Amino acid sequence: MPRQPLTVRDAVPDDAAELVSLWLDAGYPVEPPRCETTEFGQIIAEIAADPDQRIVVGVHESRVVAALHMRRSMIGPLSREDAVHTSYLAVLPDCRRHGYARVLLEAAVSWAEAKDTPRITAITNSASRDTNRFLARLGLGTIATVRVAPTTGLRMRLNPAPRNGRSRAVGRILAERRRHPAKPA
Repeated sequence: MPRQPLTVRDAVPDDAAELVSLWLDAGYPVEPPRCETTEFGQIIAEIAADPDQRIVVGVHESRVVAALHMRRSMIGPLSREDAVHTSYLAVLPDCRRHGYARVLLEAAVSWAEAKDTPRITAITNSASRDTNRFLARLGLGTIATVRVAPTTGLRMRLNPAPRNGRSRAVGRILAERRRHPAKPA
């Protein structure tokens, strides 16, 4: 298919409904899921006001067909080197294979260069094989796996409730007694 022109611009609050739809279709979490479009519009406005964040959208024929979130911060906790962390790269299914993702990543590279930021990272949906292959072909290697859990769920797994009314300490004492039975007197 021939390449179709794409206009790249910063997202505005009026793009909220299209962004939510695009990112949900791509399998990205959009929290909170019951949020009103106006609330998402406020979030987009806050990001637009932050000098270290951007959401860029690709517009074709007056509709948002692609989007990318960028955030500039340190590459790691003990590094003074910044990176532009890209995430939520998505293109509508009927608009794929037109070079739109490449155009959005070019915008990320240009922004990184303008901010004197030497590195780019990409956080992707792990289930999106095409996206991960695309990024690998561009030279982005895997350095980490990002996993997500609700805070309350992780808390419960880290400190499970006592079973059958017994505390964990009682369970450990009983296990120790089974391993080392008392000697008869």
